[in-house]
Amino acid sequence: MTQHETAPTTSELADEPQSTYDAGLNARPTPMMEQYIEIKAAYPDSLLFYRMGDFYELFFNDAIEASEALGITLTKRGKHLGEDIPMCGVPVHTADDYLQRLIGKGFRVAVCEQVEDPAEAKKRGSKSVVKRDVIRLVTPGTITEEKLLDPARANFLMILGRVRGAEEGRLALAWIDISTGQFRMTETAPEKLYADIMRVDPSELIVPETAFHDPQIRPTLDLLGRIVMPQHPSLFESSTAEERIKRYYGVATLDGFGEFNRTELSAISGAIAYLEKTQIAERPPLMRPERETDGSSLFIDPATRANLELMRTLSGNREGSLLKAVDRTVTGAGARLLAERLTAPLTDPEQIAARQDSVAFFLGETSLAQGLRAALRGVPDMPRALSRLAVGRGGPRDLGALHAGFQAAHLVRQLFQGKDLPAELAQACRAILALPEDYAQLLDQTLAEELPLLKRDGGFIRTGYHPELDEMRSLRDQSRRVIAGLQADYMEETGVKSLKIKHNNVLGYFIEVTANNAGALTDTDEAKARFIHRQTMASAMRFTTTELAELETKIANAADRALSIELAIFEELIRHTVENADAIRAGAAALGVMDVSAALSVLADEQGYCRPKVDDSLNFAIDGGRHPVVEQALKKQAANPFVANDCDLSPEGDQKFGAIWLLTGPNMGGKSTFLRQNALIAILAQMGSYVPATSAHIGIVDRLFSRVGASDDLARGRSTFMVEMVETAAILNLAGERSLVILDEIGRGTATFDGLSIAWASVEYLHEKNRCRALFATHFHEMTALSEKLARLGNVTMRVKEWEGDVVFLHEVAKGAADRSYGVQVARLAGLPDAVVERARDVLHRLEEGETSGKAEKIIDDLPLFAVVAKPREVAKPIQDSALLNAVQDINPDDLTPREALEALYRLKQLSL
Repeated sequence: MTQHETAPTTSELADEPQSTYDAGLNARPTPMMEQYIEIKAAYPDSLLFYRMGDFYELFFNDAIEASEALGITLTKRGKHLGEDIPMCGVPVHTADDYLQRLIGKGFRVAVCEQVEDPAEAKKRGSKSVVKRDVIRLVTPGTITEEKLLDPARANFLMILGRVRGAEEGRLALAWIDISTGQFRMTETAPEKLYADIMRVDPSELIVPETAFHDPQIRPTLDLLGRIVMPQHPSLFESSTAEERIKRYYGVATLDGFGEFNRTELSAISGAIAYLEKTQIAERPPLMRPERETDGSSLFIDPATRANLELMRTLSGNREGSLLKAVDRTVTGAGARLLAERLTAPLTDPEQIAARQDSVAFFLGETSLAQGLRAALRGVPDMPRALSRLAVGRGGPRDLGALHAGFQAAHLVRQLFQGKDLPAELAQACRAILALPEDYAQLLDQTLAEELPLLKRDGGFIRTGYHPELDEMRSLRDQSRRVIAGLQADYMEETGVKSLKIKHNNVLGYFIEVTANNAGALTDTDEAKARFIHRQTMASAMRFTTTELAELETKIANAADRALSIELAIFEELIRHTVENADAIRAGAAALGVMDVSAALSVLADEQGYCRPKVDDSLNFAIDGGRHPVVEQALKKQAANPFVANDCDLSPEGDQKFGAIWLLTGPNMGGKSTFLRQNALIAILAQMGSYVPATSAHIGIVDRLFSRVGASDDLARGRSTFMVEMVETAAILNLAGERSLVILDEIGRGTATFDGLSIAWASVEYLHEKNRCRALFATHFHEMTALSEKLARLGNVTMRVKEWEGDVVFLHEVAKGAADRSYGVQVARLAGLPDAVVERARDVLHRLEEGETSGKAEKIIDDLPLFAVVAKPREVAKPIQDSALLNAVQDINPDDLTPREALEALYRLKQLSL
């Protein structure tokens, strides 16, 4: 169901008196519409989901925008200022589906609920409206619903902090995943602001309105587009930041949080203020802010992230990305941790080695790794379930997710018992052992086997946990059996075998006996006190008892009472959940660490990866390196195996070949693949993974730059060549000795000599100024002469073989330089028409013979090119010193009459025969 008729529901009659339903031009808005307009005025930037009965309604421009975004019918309801009021709505029970689509399109939604019973509104008068209020703002960065979240991707809300005064010019970023409680921050600067934001890849970026007036920041905000949400500067006020943070965490001092400057406090406080604004009365449990120090992770600029397709391909798909190729995790928490490590590889060799030790442990304990993955597989997402419960949006199944997580943790404890573990896994085991056993037992005792989605459905408390609840359920579900048992008791007590307990809508439950048997219930004072007369019939008498009346009340209220008891138990479980939130979150994170380590061991074993040596040297020596994505794609296609290649950029390597490799070779020879694979190997090594190589020795890379592929940015007036130059400029300005630079075809977007000049100068600059490790691919074969001048530069090429006019790509990297690019052969393979290919061969042959642009008219003279393409082109005979040539030269056209010109033409025709 996507839409509904818009007549008022029964529950809304108090809201919408019929006499004012169609307000005219001069009439006041209806009370309900007045309420809507007042609430909407407070949330002008959000679509207002206005609760009316079983629907969320939208009016005016909100309705028009939502109907277009969701593809639902736009209707109308009454008039306002003489105009029809546009309206559309969505059912409450499917609202999450519509929210998902709206959030995905960049909308923000204010959810407005009825906060009182409609019956209470009726008591105040016929024109009174049901009280409503916004209970939360749903924004891209603050969602917690399972349907709206990608289980394999963190959902970050990021805040930009900036202050005036002594710290003017300093910037800080804080980011929160409200669905897991993760809270981090770092200092940044205008020149690296975009890179730091894109590394985190937030769903929503909150900035002060004043940031748009800062010329150093504005270009970055324009680049980010719709994820940017400006807010009033008061949210970022540093003077009140400390108090806001202390109030949120319930602490008297921030001494235990670490030292923060004013800019950092502005970002942290801004994050908390925005959460308070969007979550209204709820307070999501957040970890304490954790600082990420500059240089602790490998710097990868946005262009490099895109070019290397780390998280998604250039077309935006996860399939074909590095993350997809290496992900073997079995839990949502593990998948998110893997993505986090992939986007922020470490620069500390000791921390990298600790992660590698975990992978090595599981490679040596394959049965243990299999048992761990079996225990974790299918475990629901504990961190996100915890957050939903803490903010009041969780249900019984979220408690069930925690219960399943505790059961998995128990199995993990048993698996690792008595094992000598590396440091990272030992720390994870300690966090798992610290999970609250009493809370786990409470969940085990309390929760039923089958859990409903919503707590209002009831039935989620285990039978036997609460005696009164069991009784109410028995009354609710087995009222006939209970009544029959009471009837049997009365029959035995009175001796009247025909005694019946009956029910009607007037008397409710009553005892009925025939007139002849009534004496057993009335003859004695004791009987009269016990059986109360209700009604006399012609042939029967009806009675009740205090016990029967109480049972009737219990039966009538049993369902409500049962649900009330369950909801009270649910709230008590929530209280225990929040009290144990830190321990639960730490244990869940530990399971994620184990999942990632075991998954990387599976990857290494499955794909034949090796453990790289990572240290503080400047070495970069890879033997038998492979591209992790392409290799797996070839295996799936059952194609030829991937050709492994070595790469040694080490300044003191055995080959001493050079820290910069100038790579030449044909198109389709594999140059781009070779460039990318070495960058990806460096990333995998520094995130703590094994790598696709026979062996690898990598000195820490602090910055990774890649300029591969062609793209434009027409929205900002940048051509393909301009984008290439901007990215190249960033590399040349920022790369240092520890950087790894990957450059492909610099200068190809302009005239040949211009491009060659730029590429030539760039290589010299990398060699002399940046002094970095670099791979530089080019089709400018003239550049190979640089190896004679630059000591740290070596020439390598992609090997090919020619066979009967065709080219065979060997995909092997070898020392030396290519003298041609085989572009025409590649054009033929791509399917260009034969005429084009043959003409290209002819032009290429002439150019290679030394015909310069000054003689290009000799080539142009052959036009039209393809008129008789099926016939071989005949070479014209030389006509020097011929009679025809002499006759033509003797003619002076200006001296000829028309008749003489015609006669001359006939003479020339005879001479040409």
